[in-house]
Amino acid sequence: MDSRRILPFYMTYPMPMFYEEDMVMRDLDYLQQMYPAQAKKYQRKIAAILDKMDYRGSMIYDEYPDKFMMNKLARDITEILKQEEMMEDMSYTPQQWETIGDMIQLLLFYEIYKRRHNNSRGILKF
Repeated sequence: MDSRRILPFYMTYPMPMFYEEDMVMRDLDYLQQMYPAQAKKYQRKIAAILDKMDYRGSMIYDEYPDKFMMNKLARDITEILKQEEMMEDMSYTPQQWETIGDMIQLLLFYEIYKRRHNNSRGILKF
């Protein structure tokens, strides 16, 4: 048996866990389209706010973003959205706002992650 013709098992499927960056970003965008209506609305507003913070040297591109500042940013965005909801006469209970705040924090962190790993706008790459 000729040993030069046999491939080691790890070479039969090279890099099975890695995908092309564009494919990953398209997949994330597609899944993001499946968000519930309220989450989509908040996500668009979060993206608009982060567009203003999307520059070289921004805190969203720090190697290790400060947890306190990220939580403060999430609270500030929640307050902005709360003011907008009050202007639209949509009133929620404090407990509902706590849940919405958690959702906003998750959407914010996801959007920051997406921007940090997006080649076209972000600075970091996969």
